[in-house]
Amino acid sequence: MNNRSFSIEEQGLLESILLSRRDVRGNNFTNQALTEDSINKILHAASLAPSVGFSQPWEFVVIRDIAVKQQIAASFELENDNAKEAFSGERRRLYSSMKLEGIVEAPVNIAVFYQPPSEPVLGQNTMLEMGEYSVVCAVQNMWLMSRAMNIGLGWVSILDPNRVKDILNAPPANKLVAYLCLGYVEAFLDRPELETNKWQAKKSLGPAVHRESY
Repeated sequence: MNNRSFSIEEQGLLESILLSRRDVRGNNFTNQALTEDSINKILHAASLAPSVGFSQPWEFVVIRDIAVKQQIAASFELENDNAKEAFSGERRRLYSSMKLEGIVEAPVNIAVFYQPPSEPVLGQNTMLEMGEYSVVCAVQNMWLMSRAMNIGLGWVSILDPNRVKDILNAPPANKLVAYLCLGYVEAFLDRPELETNKWQAKKSLGPAVHRESY
């Protein structure tokens, strides 16, 4: 039985990793290659995530091929042009000035999919989305392990998931949850880039916490 207790110093180390995690963009990746051992360590961290009914409903596609990356990047460009239309004035100008992905620049891309169950899953009969939430937990594990290994990770959400599925020949039932870009970086920023660019200020925790009820 693993009944390990963690020291104050170890708790502080985890907090430091959490505070240092960043969403990395293409203007920060270097061309230093990622080894298979490094990728496998990050994927192993994903497999340690909690999952509803111990279903472990995640699947991963590791992408190094530049031609595949370019197809994914083309989907991003199309969706990014559409996304700009949601903003106007200075907000649109700021949006257009920001680098929001690193698909081609990152040495490795990983597409993370949710594989729906073929039979009932304990704990998922009422909240069906718990399977997808489990995959998100796996993504968080990947992000933290990457940062602990001094590897940058960026999550690209401005994509057509069905187009990505077509490019990667994903099973029809599988759902794209995350498209990740991984690689070593020039530097980890002191603050989140969107905060630095004044797109969004850091929210204080207090107003988000309620006791007993709203």
